[in-house]
Amino acid sequence: MKFVRLRGSLALFIAAFIWGTTFVAQSVGMESIGPFTYGAARYVVAVPVVLLLWLLFAPKRRAAKAAGTYRSGFKAGALVGVVLFLATTLQQVGMQYTTVGKTAFITCLYLVFVPLAAVFLGSRIRTLHWCGAFLALFGLYCLSMKDGFALSYGDAIMVASSLLWTLHIICVGRFAAFVDVVELSAAQLFVCACASLVLAVLFEQPTVADIEASAAAILYAGVMSSGVAFTLQIVGQQYAEPALAAVIMSLESVFGAVSGAIFLGESMRAAELSGCALMLAGMLLTQLAGVRGDTRLS
Repeated sequence: MKFVRLRGSLALFIAAFIWGTTFVAQSVGMESIGPFTYGAARYVVAVPVVLLLWLLFAPKRRAAKAAGTYRSGFKAGALVGVVLFLATTLQQVGMQYTTVGKTAFITCLYLVFVPLAAVFLGSRIRTLHWCGAFLALFGLYCLSMKDGFALSYGDAIMVASSLLWTLHIICVGRFAAFVDVVELSAAQLFVCACASLVLAVLFEQPTVADIEASAAAILYAGVMSSGVAFTLQIVGQQYAEPALAAVIMSLESVFGAVSGAIFLGESMRAAELSGCALMLAGMLLTQLAGVRGDTRLS
């Protein structure tokens, strides 16, 4: 059981690393194209990647059908895809009106929103989960806040996006244990691709030259972030509790800061390095909560 939990946590950790490094791709890609076009392009690239995974997992799916344990993930994936489309689109649009630091901080408010939502849904959250989440949240503050905090138009969009990310994490956690995870991933990405294409054509009229200029950023985001990482999220959430999953996935901010320093020449101050350490401490504390079963809130 502990090995299974560790495998789920590792999948989420890798997903967080990919998402963090994708911040660089988002920054570079948005220099030539708009948010809807960027989203459409990355998801159009991602869909074939996940369909390839769907073909590779065909023997496992046939075995599940023979054993009577197979449940299609397409219907659930379509529902989750609507939430994912709204979350990613709002995040991409909001980045035009606020700083990257505030984007990372506000988006990862799902660290607090997920445990709160779990309480409202009737779950019991362990005390160490709360401590780990708030420790990681304070780490995010140290890492991301480079100027004064004021809820601007862009910040408000990011708050809405964070609420949608919370809903996405909860929905994935609800369905991942019961349906084919690759089908769920493929369906959600297909919905995102179709919806983003509609918005791109209606509001941005992208040109081939603009898309070609952002090809490298689009390919990385499409293959690694949208295709691989979102699938790893679904796999990981089969075995990790929602609060634990939220803390691990929030490490994308740490990896985003590090990749920004390496690839974009952004410097990290002492406070930001302290934030990285606090987030890692929060993740480890929440991992400990998964082992200790006597620390539940009543």
